Amino acid sequence: VPEWSKGLGDTLPFLNPEARRRIGWALGHNLYTPQDKKTRDLVRNDRPYAAFLYAGLALQSETESQLDTLELDVGVVGPAALGKPIQNNYHRLIGADNAYGWNHQLKNEPGVALAWERKWRLLQEQPPDTLGWDVIPHLTGSLGNVSTYAGAGATFRFGDDLISDFGPPRIRPALPGSSSYRPRDSFGWYLFAGAEGRAVIRDIFLDGNTFADSHNVDKKPLVADLQAGFTLMFERVRISYTQVMRTKEFDGQNRPDFFGSISLSARF
Repeated sequence: VPEWSKGLGDTLPFLNPEARRRIGWALGHNLYTPQDKKTRDLVRNDRPYAAFLYAGLALQSETESQLDTLELDVGVVGPAALGKPIQNNYHRLIGADNAYGWNHQLKNEPGVALAWERKWRLLQEQPPDTLGWDVIPHLTGSLGNVSTYAGAGATFRFGDDLISDFGPPRIRPALPGSSSYRPRDSFGWYLFAGAEGRAVIRDIFLDGNTFADSHNVDKKPLVADLQAGFTLMFERVRISYTQVMRTKEFDGQNRPDFFGSISLSARF
């Protein structure tokens, strides 16, 4: 880590000054649309159109049994986040229908979210060349005009070389993972399943703009995620697949959300 981040990490709360340090940079673009994307009219009973373009800075402290992450994401919500051209140009590229309701998206607003996570690794003693299991309970929270929430949960893993990481990375809000990993063997793998519950105070993608009138829906204050998947780890590459079921996030939502993600991490 650079020298300036060492001093910053020593002064910030929630980070262990005696642990290994890491610094992470992120560039993210999130898109949100209602289920009916063919109408140009406002879909009042579904989530607003929204895009969030942001950059992130994360500081981590890691021991064999604990990982703390403090991350600041700063960006913009609204037309300046380029959700309409990015989504529709990509849809044309793959031959999919355009989304026609972007004129009703959230208005331009700076977006800030400060997130913190703490994970504990409760690892069964695993002799070399044998399979093992662990449990990773966690606490998490976010503060800002983009999202404000508090959550807790746990992940169970079974496989080989579990000490290499704290789980695969995911886009918040989600069960926490780890962007970095340190393989002990030339090949490792594990299966995982977990759950998280969140108390949601603020979600700009459901509550609408903070400082202007915009489309919004009545969010549910309690949301839960259930997830399962697998990870394959090589000396230089880690591949993970995650399937998530998220409970309904707002009143009028027809059913829970089901979505999957694939992550590829490379060491260099």
